[in-house]
Amino acid sequence: MSRRRRHSHANHERWLVSYADFITLLFAFFVVLYSSSQVDRRKVGKLAVAIQVAFQELGVFPASSTAISVDAKEPVPFNTVQAIENAERTAALGRIVPSPKGVLGASEAGDLGSLRQELEDALAPEIKRNEVAVTIGPDGLIVSLREVGFFESGSAKMRATSVGTFSRIAWLLAERNYRVRIEGHTDNKPIHNAQFSDNWELSTARATELVRLLITKFGFAPERLSAAGYAEYHPVANNNSNESRAQNRRVDLVIVGRVSAKKLVAEPPSNAAGSEATSAAPGSAITNEGSGTDKSKPSPAIPVREPNVQ
Repeated sequence: MSRRRRHSHANHERWLVSYADFITLLFAFFVVLYSSSQVDRRKVGKLAVAIQVAFQELGVFPASSTAISVDAKEPVPFNTVQAIENAERTAALGRIVPSPKGVLGASEAGDLGSLRQELEDALAPEIKRNEVAVTIGPDGLIVSLREVGFFESGSAKMRATSVGTFSRIAWLLAERNYRVRIEGHTDNKPIHNAQFSDNWELSTARATELVRLLITKFGFAPERLSAAGYAEYHPVANNNSNESRAQNRRVDLVIVGRVSAKKLVAEPPSNAAGSEATSAAPGSAITNEGSGTDKSKPSPAIPVREPNVQ
């Protein structure tokens, strides 16, 4: 009697093997992604904390109440990193990358507000004649001395009629130990005369001339001052008309952060005849004679003596 043959049935579930392999590989893939993200997160956390600490030391961000070690080996909590990343970015560029000598704090900003009011009151006639403009910029308070009121065309010497105005500005600034950056600007018309070959030299010479006057005539400490010439490349108006070009021909006194009190110790300026320093040439060093603060100067609102400009 012959045996009955068993018919083999086709296995319709072989796809489960391939599916299981696929799931295993997918699981391994996500494990690798997770481990990589943990390493990156740790590095980002350390970087974020380092930036936060640096900004706190510079005074840009207020100090955090959470004690976080920069050398921590554990990942920084994500909410801490997110809080740093979501910080408001409303500070001016000059505060994000501040000068090494410091930035304007809240008290300094308030003091600049009162100084602006004093300047506007003392310079009301000149402001009305569009010879002076007092504005607030990213770096601080800006006092713009326009050429029409202070300089002859193509010259770096201050007009004799403008000595009184400049004296009022100098006395008000001398009362406070702010640093002053003096910037020379011109319009886009080329210049070439016996003194200056281009607008770079003219703008720089005007800035250094005011630095010289503040040091030798008003007793400013040289540490408070700096000079720069920008020629026609930082205009405040377009150069399409005579009026707009007149606004661009100016010297800006930018009042920025305070100077440390220990750096302001200097000898008072000499009142003897012939002790005045020679005007500095464009790009040359400024003489440091008479760099102390004049303690006997009158009230800044009504100065009783006017300096003689040579």
